Amino acid sequence: VQLQASGGGLVQSGGSLRLSCLASIHPFSMYAMGWFRQAPGKEREFVAHIGARIGWTAGRIDYADSVKGRFTISRDNTKNTVDLQMNSLKPEDTAVYLCNAIDLETSAVFWGQGTQVTVSS
Repeated sequence: VQLQASGGGLVQSGGSLRLSCLASIHPFSMYAMGWFRQAPGKEREFVAHIGARIGWTAGRIDYADSVKGRFTISRDNTKNTVDLQMNSLKPEDTAVYLCNAIDLETSAVFWGQGTQVTVSS
């Protein structure tokens, strides 16, 4: 399993970025996908989650309170990608953003290498 995150960069406060995670898993639609972030000196924290096509997570989308109304998670099961559209970025959003995939049959969790997002004030 490989998860390749991209789209990070440097942006001014109030700006936008779109992250994308390409997953080499099959069948992609059967995995729940998520985004987490980790800032220097801080623990990894949940950002957003999107459920698999079927099963108990189907149709489910969740966000951390800190990003609700600003971030949108989406997935394209034909392209094996999960995206995170980030609007109205704040300096406190600065972190390495990582995507993960959860195999709902085995509960195995897979992580990508992350992409750096830096928001300047």
